[in-house]
Amino acid sequence: MNRVEHVQSRGKGEENEIAYEMLPLLRVYKDGRVERLIGTDYVPPTLDPSSPVLSKDVSINSNVSARLFLPNNFVLSQKLPLLVHFHGGGFCCNAPSTHHYHRHVSTLSAEAKAVAISVHYRRPPEHPLPAAYEDSWAVLQWVQAHKNSNGPEPWLNNWADFSRVFLAGDSAGANIAHNMGMKNGVSEPGLGIDILGIALVHPYFWGSVPIGSEANNEMKATVDRLWPFVCPLRPDKDDPWINPVGEGAPSLVGLGCRRVLVCAAENDVLRDRAWLYYETLSRSGWMGVVEIMETEGVGHVFHLHDQECEKAVELVTRLAAFFNRDMT
Repeated sequence: MNRVEHVQSRGKGEENEIAYEMLPLLRVYKDGRVERLIGTDYVPPTLDPSSPVLSKDVSINSNVSARLFLPNNFVLSQKLPLLVHFHGGGFCCNAPSTHHYHRHVSTLSAEAKAVAISVHYRRPPEHPLPAAYEDSWAVLQWVQAHKNSNGPEPWLNNWADFSRVFLAGDSAGANIAHNMGMKNGVSEPGLGIDILGIALVHPYFWGSVPIGSEANNEMKATVDRLWPFVCPLRPDKDDPWINPVGEGAPSLVGLGCRRVLVCAAENDVLRDRAWLYYETLSRSGWMGVVEIMETEGVGHVFHLHDQECEKAVELVTRLAAFFNRDMT
């Protein structure tokens, strides 16, 4: 059964009248209800000592929370990479507690032997962008408060290696990770911590002018409608938040990290945008190292839907290697 979230009552007799649909993600009814059609299940965190990865939920502030993951099979004196993960779902759906994301981030934590933070940001339509960006930045500031091992969260104080901080996400989450990297690179002051790398998995970037095979893709109309829905304040599909390589976007030379991994999927409507981002970053004059991998024969966020398939395992292995490779 899908969970229905209430926004605001707008009168009787409108319970079943649909005001807006953003399929396959959600429906908004005239009485103010929001019915999310995906990502409404809930998996509890676990501190079971027999679990390979421990997890718990923490409150960052009144708007945002996060789920923390800690491998349960490492030397306690060992410092671990710190991964901040942003989930996808068109900004509208999913959460760190849904089955797909709880399992995926838990697997990443185990494979990479990393402390992981999965961010639960506010979502449209109740909270349009930039709420998700603001919440994600607040989490990074909360992370920064642990740099000297005197923050409020013992898992970060005791086991996070602040010389190996990474951001990652898929789809809308990858969009957030990129925008956090840009904010870290150009804001004054920045975070006060060095973001070593950013992994962008099937990133949700777009633009007003189709590129590559986009014009003939059956998903184009849906993607076209999504950005103005989630970001009515800045609905232009060439806004730098959604089109980081457009004419009006700041140069990627300001990206605030030292390594980037872009992951594309052959049958993804967003594939060509991932490659364009990679190519633009490569020639921007940015002083870091960027690499790209493409998975053949699969579609958007395939790795969430069949996490045991060979190609999903390969993707997670590549991500873990990216988080554990020393900067040379």
